[in-house]
Amino acid sequence: MDNSPIPPASSGNGLTLKRVAIDTWRENVAYLHRDCEVVRAEGFQALAKVEVRANGKRILATLNVVDDPCIVGVHEIGVSEDAFALLEVAEGHPAAVTQAEPPASIPALFRKINGERLGRGDFQAIVADIAQRRYSKIELSAFVVACNRSELDREEVSFLTEAMVATGRRLDWREPLVVDKHCIGGIPGNRTSMLVVPIVAAYGLVFPKTSSRAITSPAGTADTMEVLADVELPFDRLTDIVREHRGCLAWGGTADLSPADDVLISVERPLALDSPGQMVASILSKKIAAGATHLVLDIPIGPTAKVRSMPEAQRLRRLFEYVAQRLHLSLDVVITDGRQPVGRGIGPALEARDVMQVLENHPDAPDDLRQKSLRLAGRLIECSPDVRGGQGYAIARDILESGRALSRMRDIVQAQGAHAFDPQRPPLGELTHEVRAQAAGVVVGIDNLQIAQVARLAGAPKVKGAGVDLMCRLGDQVEAGQTLYRIHASYRSDMAFACQAVERHPGVAIGLPGQVPQVFVES
Repeated sequence: MDNSPIPPASSGNGLTLKRVAIDTWRENVAYLHRDCEVVRAEGFQALAKVEVRANGKRILATLNVVDDPCIVGVHEIGVSEDAFALLEVAEGHPAAVTQAEPPASIPALFRKINGERLGRGDFQAIVADIAQRRYSKIELSAFVVACNRSELDREEVSFLTEAMVATGRRLDWREPLVVDKHCIGGIPGNRTSMLVVPIVAAYGLVFPKTSSRAITSPAGTADTMEVLADVELPFDRLTDIVREHRGCLAWGGTADLSPADDVLISVERPLALDSPGQMVASILSKKIAAGATHLVLDIPIGPTAKVRSMPEAQRLRRLFEYVAQRLHLSLDVVITDGRQPVGRGIGPALEARDVMQVLENHPDAPDDLRQKSLRLAGRLIECSPDVRGGQGYAIARDILESGRALSRMRDIVQAQGAHAFDPQRPPLGELTHEVRAQAAGVVVGIDNLQIAQVARLAGAPKVKGAGVDLMCRLGDQVEAGQTLYRIHASYRSDMAFACQAVERHPGVAIGLPGQVPQVFVES
């Protein structure tokens, strides 16, 4: 959005603004009636880029031409939910619409489409236009596909990351050591951040954890934390919580960190594109903008993880390390076991149950989630100059076992706005279906992608109590008819979709002990 001075809209083409209640997912869309005089006079075509002006502000939007006066009348300009919020004006306010100039960076985009290498200035121009929403979804898709097809070299990834940091707010905590932790994703459960933050914050390091909501997974950190507390916090309140409690677990949407990344994600995910270069730029730009000085990065490897082999993990590690070094971020990459989900719960309430059981040192707490979280927390604690290498795990374990991590988590939850939650009786979907072993044998495979899909079809993450409760692990001996996992849903249609997916592929394979996939994980 451009806030530079503009003529009042009332001197424009005589339209009034109407809010069209359509969520267009990070794209500004405008709606004009086909019989509107402006459409005829300007020669507007559907999907043209237009500039809408109102209330002293302007936005760029993609035009939709409509025939139904119930959507917009002939004297109205309708705008989608996102666009209406940006204009910050009431319905009925005078507005004007004109043809928009093409984004200045379009020539650089065309060069990238043709496979050319781009420089720092090219990426700065493209990312600035993306952040200002000057690109349509078609142009965004072209950029994402071009970067995926002609893979960015490591210097281009560095330029892209720099540009993404520069387009948004960059936080300064006025601390010499600010830590963060991130996983590249693809592993259901794996809610380690909600354990690492209270452990590390209880040690005394600053850990402002801002996370995204799930887009294609059954839950993100923000979705699971929202079971326990508010996560959509005003920026000033978020910073106050971090300064008082040394950490937070909040949704990052209010912080305006690397806004171009949020726009790019809106087209990357539907296209199922996640190239290494764009992944690195996305993750590191958010962490640097959030003020982190030290980052621990988790790269899981496994047959159904994002990264399938150690050579692939090492190539990705080297790219992360190159860009981090160029941008003066201290990076510690940890390669972990991604052969199966981490923890038992897959879905917001189930994952919150697992997290709280670990913090409470409950005997039923999933040990794999506990151990992985201690390992990652230990690596972050070792960022402190007062801790020798190798001592972090023991310090983290003491903080957890002593109850200090639980106490810090309760402080953070109260500060963010606590929600009632009993980990022993989590609010799960009342409809259940148990998936059972068809034959006796050993669990030789758990498909991360399929288990995540079943949990999503059951309603997660929108339905907090929906998801999958996993009751087996790789290498477990099972009998015919034994429950492998239980599906929870709140709506019959969701349960039906989940059960149909199970019929196609249950997600758990039973075989012989020698068939369990091996993974070589680097510490």
